[in-house]
Amino acid sequence: MYTFAHIAIFSFLYSFRRNVTTWSPVGAAFNAKTHRRLNLFEKNGGLFGVPELSCPAGFDVATKNTLKKTERLLEKACSCSPGIETVESFDQLSNGLCKVADLADFVKVAHPDPEFRKAAEKTCIEIGTVVEKLNTNVELCQSLKKLLDSPDLVAQLDPDTRRVAELFMFDFEISGIHLDDKLRKEAVALHVKLLDLSNEFLVSSHMPNRIARSAIPEHLHVQFASEGSFIQVGGLHADSPDDLVREIAYRIYLYPNADLMECLEELLKCRYKLAKLVGYESYGHRALKGTMAKTHSDVTIQELMPWDHPFLSGLVRAERYNIEPSLYSPYLSLGACMEGLNNLFSQLYGVSLMSEQPSAGEVWSEDVRKLAVVHDTEGLLGYIYCDFFHRPNKPHQDCHFTIQGGRWCQETGQYQHPVVVLMLSLPHPTKSAPTLLTPGMMENLFHEMGHAMHSMLGRTRYQHVTGTRCATDFAEVPSILMEYFATDYRVISQFARHYETGQPLPESMVARLCESKKVCGAADTQLQIFYAVLDQIYHGKPQNCSTTDILKEMQQKFYSLPYTPNTAWQLRFSHLIGYGAKYYSYLMSRAVASMVWKQCFVQDPLNRDMGERYRREMLAHGGSKEPMLMVEGKPPSEMFVITFVLLVICTRPKF
Repeated sequence: MYTFAHIAIFSFLYSFRRNVTTWSPVGAAFNAKTHRRLNLFEKNGGLFGVPELSCPAGFDVATKNTLKKTERLLEKACSCSPGIETVESFDQLSNGLCKVADLADFVKVAHPDPEFRKAAEKTCIEIGTVVEKLNTNVELCQSLKKLLDSPDLVAQLDPDTRRVAELFMFDFEISGIHLDDKLRKEAVALHVKLLDLSNEFLVSSHMPNRIARSAIPEHLHVQFASEGSFIQVGGLHADSPDDLVREIAYRIYLYPNADLMECLEELLKCRYKLAKLVGYESYGHRALKGTMAKTHSDVTIQELMPWDHPFLSGLVRAERYNIEPSLYSPYLSLGACMEGLNNLFSQLYGVSLMSEQPSAGEVWSEDVRKLAVVHDTEGLLGYIYCDFFHRPNKPHQDCHFTIQGGRWCQETGQYQHPVVVLMLSLPHPTKSAPTLLTPGMMENLFHEMGHAMHSMLGRTRYQHVTGTRCATDFAEVPSILMEYFATDYRVISQFARHYETGQPLPESMVARLCESKKVCGAADTQLQIFYAVLDQIYHGKPQNCSTTDILKEMQQKFYSLPYTPNTAWQLRFSHLIGYGAKYYSYLMSRAVASMVWKQCFVQDPLNRDMGERYRREMLAHGGSKEPMLMVEGKPPSEMFVITFVLLVICTRPKF
């Protein structure tokens, strides 16, 4: 019997020319507008199926319930006999806090209701404060220390349990557990202050700047959003063919904001003060401990202007290779791309993406799709919520959020399935066409799905090291690897077909697209190196000058285009929060992903044996295995590339 949703999908597809009749259920679900079943008797089950979260006030209830459970688990972790039970107790404690904090972290930025966002932000701060206090809890640390200080007990631990125990101890050490009572309290206070500063910077760095309408030519007003007598500029308008529009956007959007500048400089001072307090030379030294890089010393016509580079490089690519996005988009409907991902995962891992109907109140927007990730033999692996479409006040960024980490629940004898959200900002389907992606959008979709599958396929015993909870400079490897699949014709040919005629995307067009990526590649890499170096300098020893002065000097040393006076690009560099002292991770991960592609998939990107090997040797471990152990033993030339990237990207300049 067909549901209303099925009828809606069939009606939508029938409006196209009927050459296309073979969409899979996943492809059909994403190529149709969402039509929820109306059930007046269905109770609101709450966001992500959490009953308390049927309304904003539920966050307060969920927080209080979590903190009560935390007290019980804390007592258990402190009193149990040293052994594997100690580590399991620590992971249960972490799991309870993360399930609420991670969910709230997503809701505070993505929910369309400001009351939900406000309640979630309050929860983030409350849970974050508790976490920082636990990281300096002496009794809790002593419980773990008794285990790790006993060679006999450590010898009885399996490798995963031992690594997780060491990671928990590492968290204690970098938080200042070794300090006296007074200094520990100071460390906690700095952590809490950093939570506030980080949130303030993240929110403000995405806010538009405004200028009086009279300050820019009247014929350009239509290029920007209006607010009474002001023009709002919320981005760089890098794709605009009008060089004056690009220049105006660059100068206004990057114009220094005094409050935000003060916030950034205070944040960097607090990070440095915290690092010194807990015994590190700088925040960069503290941040890099536990990564693949390990130590700060290992990583550190007319005049072309900064606002010209993105546009002109795109123009050169388009003109030289005829890769106008509108030529490709008809072949890259969202449904086709999701079908392609489904086919790819099925062939590599035996995994299927299955569309499910969310329960009442489970999703935060009507156009969010829910996917169950199911393995041929292992059954359900987890859930992916696809928040793909643009809506007012939604952050314009592509990202992956962990809502619930996977773990083996000793207490129930079952696996806690991972739950993630993928957030994009795509156009909605219309009455006459599904959502059509540009090649860049398609590549971003594959990239973010790489993060999601890392979460789904990482079947770890402990949630502390599940999926993307690994070294920052390794976390981007699975997502960057997916970009290789997204540009390989052997993969693309399986799904890229015209949404009206059913004709496949010609191989010559894919070849031109791949060749175009080489254009300005060196300039793009140089820009990334500049960003990485700037990040390292900001998180090194204080330079006794403003962040803008540092930016200007680093741009002169590491980037070919000149600094523009009265701009402060660093105030839009939101990666300074989540990737502080670790921005080099993107280039490091790109080197490792290239190595994996060449070793496993370049000959046959759909090879099941290689897919299983990649899952077994990399994805399955999450963060439970030292990242460098997964890349050691590789050909010397590849290891040289990785080492070279480390040395070049983040070597600190001398002043």
